[in-house]
Amino acid sequence: MLLNECKIKATRSGGAGGQHVNKVSSKIEIMFDIPSSKLLSDNQKENLLIKLRNRLTIKGILRITEDGDRSQHENREKGIVKFYTILENALKPIKKRKKTRATKASKEQRLTSKKMNADKKKLRKEKF
Repeated sequence: MLLNECKIKATRSGGAGGQHVNKVSSKIEIMFDIPSSKLLSDNQKENLLIKLRNRLTIKGILRITEDGDRSQHENREKGIVKFYTILENALKPIKKRKKTRATKASKEQRLTSKKMNADKKKLRKEKF
């Protein structure tokens, strides 16, 4: 459904490949305008704009490119999968950390090391 709001464009991919690369548009570019999306709620849009801020343009457009294969069809499929995984990961709620207590053994270990350091420093002290 979100794919209906995307603009998918095929362009020529760069790199080595000779005449084939110069003739065939196999690179896929998927652009998704987050602020103008009708399928996402305002809360979801806000979360996406915050979590994906490094991947977005100034206008809030998510741009995904895929040019790994020679085939436009395969690049399109991989690009769509990449698009959905990025959105899925960004929309996952952040789990709150459960507070845990320090174990009895760790407390004892901390206190013994503290005591050893204190004793070591006590030995350095000169008596007047």
